[in-house]
Amino acid sequence: MADSPNSPPPGEPVGARPDQPVCVRHPDRATGLRCVRCDRPSCPECLRDASVGYQCVDCVNEGRRTVRRPRTFVGAEVTGGMVVTRVLIAVNVVAFLASALLAGSLWENYQSREFADLEMWPAAVYFGEWWRLLTYGFLHVGPLHLAFNMVALHILGQKLEPEFGRLRFLAVYLLSQLGGGLAVYLFDSVDVSVAGASGAVYGLMGALLLAAVRGRFDFGFVLSVVVLATVFSFFQPNLSLLAHGGGFVIGSAVTAGLVYAPAVRRERWHALAVGGAFALIVVMAFVRTGQLG
Repeated sequence: MADSPNSPPPGEPVGARPDQPVCVRHPDRATGLRCVRCDRPSCPECLRDASVGYQCVDCVNEGRRTVRRPRTFVGAEVTGGMVVTRVLIAVNVVAFLASALLAGSLWENYQSREFADLEMWPAAVYFGEWWRLLTYGFLHVGPLHLAFNMVALHILGQKLEPEFGRLRFLAVYLLSQLGGGLAVYLFDSVDVSVAGASGAVYGLMGALLLAAVRGRFDFGFVLSVVVLATVFSFFQPNLSLLAHGGGFVIGSAVTAGLVYAPAVRRERWHALAVGGAFALIVVMAFVRTGQLG
């Protein structure tokens, strides 16, 4: 059978034409298209829509590396969403359900042995159970206690996480929780027991107030959130004003270091603010242990 007049010459790749260039990424494909940025021939599979014409995938990837992404006033990349907030809510809910299952009661979930091993109890911290300074914040006494704190966390996270970025938001949350536990350890009776995420929530409220001062949020909305959360907190069981105050102070202090950091080497200043707050909490906890001894 005679060869078709359109068949490529022997030894040439399928799709090649003597009068037409081939794709730089697929040499077996003839193409009349070119990248508007580098002017190299590219097949339709290797081209992407651009503001003007089409660009090859290599130029698109290079542009993503060199184009500066927009950032928030804190310095976080604009990504949106509430990934950390949802994860924190899920952790709190799972911890509550686990304690209820172990206690055999939805309303008296604090009766479980595991709950007692994780709640904030200064006497146990003195004897080396340091994890209680953090783990108490993932425990809640009954479903209403959980619901109040998780609603507040969702509202605050919706505003703060997109502005602060995931890591900064998580740092403020966890350090506020540690700050609440530290305040109980420093100033409360050694035989008191405390549980709940209110310390972290109040730390986020302090962060929201500072962000409002910087003009990022409507101040009327911020005040309404703070007042509502404060009123709700007084209807919660196991109320600890010290945990609330400690979380608020630490959360506000860390946030001040984030929002007022100089733009030059901002990430370094942020690391110093977070690391300094954590170091202060550790030092004060050791000081208190020495006092009790």
